[in-house]
Amino acid sequence: MNDPAASESPERTQDFDLDEAEWYLNRELTWLEFNRRVLHEGADPRTPLLERVNFLSIVSSNLDEFFMKRIGGLKQQIGAGVDAVTVDGRTPQQQIDESVAMVRELLADQTLLLRELVGELSAVGIHLRAYKELGPHHRKWLRQHYFKNIFPLVTPLAIDPSHPFPFVSNLSVNVLVEVRRPSGGQALVRIKTPVSEHIPRFIRVSDESIFVPLEELITENLDLLLPGTDISDVYLFRITRNAISERDGEQANDLLELIRSELRERKFAPVVRLEVDRRMPGRLRSYLTKQLELTNKADIAEVDELLGRRDLAEIARLPFAELRYPPHQPADHPRLKDAASVFAEVRRGPLLLQHPYQSFTGSITRLLREAVNDPDVLAIKMTLYRTSADSQVIPLLVEAAARGKQVAVVLELQARFDEAANIQWADRLEEAGIHLSYGVVGYKTHAKMILMLRKEADRLRRYVHVGTGNYHSGTASQYCDVCLLSCDDDLGADATELFNSLTTGTLHERSYRKLITAPLDLKEALIARINREIRLHNPGMPGLIQLKTNALEDKDIAKALYQASRAGVQVDLIVRDTCRLRPGVPGLSENISVISIVGRFLEHSRIYYFRNGGDEEYYIGSADCMARNLTGRVETIAPIEDPSLMAELRVHLDLQLADRRGAWDMQPDGSYVQRAPAHEHQISAQNALIERATVSARTASGAKAAG
Repeated sequence: MNDPAASESPERTQDFDLDEAEWYLNRELTWLEFNRRVLHEGADPRTPLLERVNFLSIVSSNLDEFFMKRIGGLKQQIGAGVDAVTVDGRTPQQQIDESVAMVRELLADQTLLLRELVGELSAVGIHLRAYKELGPHHRKWLRQHYFKNIFPLVTPLAIDPSHPFPFVSNLSVNVLVEVRRPSGGQALVRIKTPVSEHIPRFIRVSDESIFVPLEELITENLDLLLPGTDISDVYLFRITRNAISERDGEQANDLLELIRSELRERKFAPVVRLEVDRRMPGRLRSYLTKQLELTNKADIAEVDELLGRRDLAEIARLPFAELRYPPHQPADHPRLKDAASVFAEVRRGPLLLQHPYQSFTGSITRLLREAVNDPDVLAIKMTLYRTSADSQVIPLLVEAAARGKQVAVVLELQARFDEAANIQWADRLEEAGIHLSYGVVGYKTHAKMILMLRKEADRLRRYVHVGTGNYHSGTASQYCDVCLLSCDDDLGADATELFNSLTTGTLHERSYRKLITAPLDLKEALIARINREIRLHNPGMPGLIQLKTNALEDKDIAKALYQASRAGVQVDLIVRDTCRLRPGVPGLSENISVISIVGRFLEHSRIYYFRNGGDEEYYIGSADCMARNLTGRVETIAPIEDPSLMAELRVHLDLQLADRRGAWDMQPDGSYVQRAPAHEHQISAQNALIERATVSARTASGAKAAG
């Protein structure tokens, strides 16, 4: 394998200044452009009807997160007086203004789609109805249901000189009632809709497929809450709060307490967006704006019809099989299906697993369970970024510790929006006597790795799992990820080194044989390999770089890829969402293609391929090509060296590059064009990978039976 470490970027002769802002797209706008593609899946008639509703819901959830994280962060920059421009030449305020304008367009498109979907749902017997559209019988049933099961939980709060403006919780739908007092004068009453795991947003009418928004039950039965009150009008509003903390983790003596404190503060964090129904008069908007301490008209969004559309996920989950994707049952890996031991199979040779096509439970969870029950397994070390509430991983680690095994967990407390869950896991792990570390101060631990040490004959053998996704059984059934299981000695030694660095909090002065890690040297290693591809490029063996990643945001990586294109190297990029680079610019990037795949599953795997003059290199791992991943997090990528596993990744990449169902081609201006099917039997990479996994498992089982 050629060592690119000392290579220098060759001189280029054309007149492109690669530091000019015009060659780089904006991170926020390209991420919003991704949501256009997601919304398009909701509009595509080829997508099953309830799945279309789900895509609409996903866009709403994504936009909520966008305001909480990205707009919230930009507002903090403005508040701190930061006026530096991004690599694409925009100030924080310019980014907010352009993002808000794009969000308005998305919301308008979403409203049109919502109306269309409501009509199509009604045509198949699923009715989303306004309370006033119902007949007397249904209204009577709903009123009784509301009175018995919801009314006691609803709290009307008056707003007047004796009652200050109440606290409004993040993302809640609120009813604002204007009333006339018997003694004269106007007053306001605010009512929060009590949506919870026990009270759905959409109330089902009896046993029929008729659903009414909870806020309409409240507004149409206000006589129960406000008897004898003269009601002038009723409006809805919703707020979004900042989720970015200004606390400095490097100054914290107790990271766990810091995160607990941040969670408490987030509840009362500044408001970054106010959504109101379009009917609300200006005087009430002004009043809410003042009370919520908003200063810019751009912070207010007018919404037609339904607020909080993320809750449409409730409708998308309805059990109408004919309106959903065909059931997907992950296949067993062909080598694990009938194997007596995962450890024994890994000793025969490394395994590459592809989720959700192949079973997470039947491989990773099974491996952990086997390790717990195996007396020869002496230690388990693991990174945890996110895991599910019903995770089998945590109980297995606890059981392993109870059986006397050494268990060490590096838990990332600051996994965005999972902090509360991770604090609970931290408490449980510590109670079990597990060695618990929170990684390196100032760097999130995003690497996905398990190290198991097993006593075998006269040696201690190390088994390593390196993945692109979290140890989360829920997302493992929805996210496309790949992982490696290996007992390679060098990889095992590297994993030991990485865990030692995480548990001691010292990243530097570490030496790795095969792993490439961030923030130590990952960025430099990728750029060196891009430059090596330029150097080795020739007519007989043209250079080829293929990267599959969630985002390509780092300017230096983009710049190096531009240089590769100018040298004649073919660059194929599969980038799910944010992409700063402009493909197809004559003289600059005509050798670069960028596609984004949106489909049934969320594309989440990271694969790095370099032709390397014929001595091909494949890497998989946790890192995206983003500045935060390459320099501000603990990440790792691992080489895939076994020829059969390399061949599997080659099929994976080729299928994705040939996709004509979910693939979109990026244009030089940052827009995207969806590929049209070349023929009736359109190529869907995700469907093809489902089929391959199913056939491989079936063939392996049949071969074993025949043998």
